[in-house]
Amino acid sequence: MDLRFKGKVVIVTGGGAGIGEAAAKMFAEEGAKVVIADIDVENARRVMNEVRAKGGICDFVEVNVAKENDVEMMVNTVMEKYRKIDVLVNNAGIYRKGDVLSLTEDTLDQIIAVNIKGVIFCTKHVAKQMVKQGEGVIVNIASEAGIVGIKNQVAYNLSKAAVISITKSCAVDLAPYGIRVNCVCPGTTFTPLVKKALEKEKDPESAKKVLESSRPLNRLGKPEEIASTILFLASDVPGYATGAVLSIDGGYTAW
Repeated sequence: MDLRFKGKVVIVTGGGAGIGEAAAKMFAEEGAKVVIADIDVENARRVMNEVRAKGGICDFVEVNVAKENDVEMMVNTVMEKYRKIDVLVNNAGIYRKGDVLSLTEDTLDQIIAVNIKGVIFCTKHVAKQMVKQGEGVIVNIASEAGIVGIKNQVAYNLSKAAVISITKSCAVDLAPYGIRVNCVCPGTTFTPLVKKALEKEKDPESAKKVLESSRPLNRLGKPEEIASTILFLASDVPGYATGAVLSIDGGYTAW
C-alpha cells in the first residue's frame, strides 16, 4: 500500500533508538523527509547516516523536549529548511521503576518533564505551524501502561495515561484546523530501553519470559511492528480517525 509520504516532512522525537528509529527509517523508505529530534546526539546521527546511506532524506536536530525553548528552536530550524511540517511523532520518553511508596519527587519530575511536558511542548509548537498550513497529523506514543495499572511503575503509568488524555484533548481542539491527533499504545517492545531495564533484573532471561507470558501472543513486540502502525495513523488512509487510541500490545489489555 502506498501511504503517500513522498515529499512530506516528518519529525520523529526520540528517533535515535527503538520504536523511534524504526519509524524514522520507515518514513524515509516511504519517501518522507525525516527529521530526527533527539537529545542523544550519537545515536541520532547514526540513524541519520544509515538513512542517508540508503538514499533517504534525513536530518538531525538536537533537542531536549522537556525544555520549551529547545522545542521552539527545533521547530524553527525545521521550518527554515523545509517550510512545512506534515507529521509529528511524539515518541521521546523515559522510563523509571517504583511504586507510590518509593516514588521520589525527582523521579516524578523527570517523568513529567519528558513524557508529559515534552509531548505538550512539541504538539504546541508544531501545531502552530500546522494551523497555518490548514492540515497536519500528530501521532503520540503512549503505552499499554496508560490503559491498565502495571505494577511498580506508578510514575510511568500516569505519564502514559496523560499522553492518552492529551491525544483526545488535542484531537478535539485541533480538528477545526484540519489537524488529526491519534495515539499508539505499544505493549512491551524489545527496544534498547526494555533491554536495559531487563539487564538490571536479578535474572534477566526469567524476567523477559514473565513479560512474554503476560500477553496472549506470548512474545514481546518488535519495533518495526509499532512503527508500521505509526505510519498507518500518520497517513491519509485512516483520514477519518482523530482522537483514536490504538493498542498494539500482543493482547495484553484484552485479557
